[in-house]
Parts: sequence; structure tokens; C-alpha cells
Amino acid sequence: MPRVLVPLAAGCEELEAVTIVDILRRAGIEVITAGLAPGPVQASRGVILLPDAGLDAVMRQEFDMLVLPGGMPGSEHLKNDARVRHLLQTLHAQGKPVAAICAAPMALHAAGLLEGRDATSFPGVLDRLPGTHRYSDQAVVVDGGVVTSRGPGTAMDFALTLVELLAGKARRSQVESGLERR
Repeated sequence: MPRVLVPLAAGCEELEAVTIVDILRRAGIEVITAGLAPGPVQASRGVILLPDAGLDAVMRQEFDMLVLPGGMPGSEHLKNDARVRHLLQTLHAQGKPVAAICAAPMALHAAGLLEGRDATSFPGVLDRLPGTHRYSDQAVVVDGGVVTSRGPGTAMDFALTLVELLAGKARRSQVESGLERR
């Protein structure tokens, strides 16, 4: 069973965080949420999220993917955290996918993982950052093991894309059919 790490930072976008975790778990994927700091995480709209562990406790564990929910100032916290940058670079170097939504692609940029790639983000994030990445207005962009998405409105498509990458098209279809999306 694939294992996915979802770091949670104070000020993260709760709709994105919960959607990612929910959809991946519906697909039978093991998801570990890890707070950047000990204890509960207060999300951007005041929702309190209770991580499975602290990030320090899972740093040496093996994961098949790392997914960053967006929101502000949560995305800034992720971008500035040396542990998150290390995990992003390590998993990417191992050929494992890394993913970020909304403002969190700024952490991928800071880790040097967007150079020469197509990517998207919440408007005003990646399209204003220097570098050789090519900004897209697509809902979800997959380029070379790096997955990006635009924001809360694209969270479900983003999470379903992650399911497809980890468990295949058939599993994505199974999960999606249970959501009554039309």
C-alpha cells in the first residue's frame, strides 16, 4: 500500500488538507499527517486539525509521495521549513512524486523542483516568481513527478490525480464513482 505524507502548517487551507487526506484514504492509500510544530494545527479559517504525528517523528520514515496543502500563511511556513525542503528534494531525487496546491507550490519553487517544468498555483503565486518554470492556468498540472494545482476549487481533481498516480486509473474511477460528481 502506498504511503503519503501530508505536512500540516498553521494557517493551511483546511478544505485542501481535508480533501487530500479524505480522497487518498478512500482509495486505500495510507496517509500520515504531520504537524510542523507539536500539537493541533489551526487552519486558515479557524478549523483545528489534529495531525497523526509531529514532522520530526516521521522524518526517517519511507513515503511514496509528499503532498503540501496550500493556504496562507501555511504555505509560507512550508516553504521556510528546512525539513520540508529536505523531504521534497529527497523524495524527488528518489523518483517519487511530490505535489502542492494553491500557494504551496512556492515550497516546490524554493526547493528548486520547478525549474524547466510546467506548473500551476493560485493566481499571483508562481506566475510572479522568477525561474524557468512555465506557468499554466490548468486545474492540475503533472510534469516529471511534480504535481501542482490551483486552489480549493480544484482540490478534488488534484486529489483524484494523486490517486491515479499512486494506484492507477481504475482505482481513481472507483473512488470518483462513489463521489457522485457530475
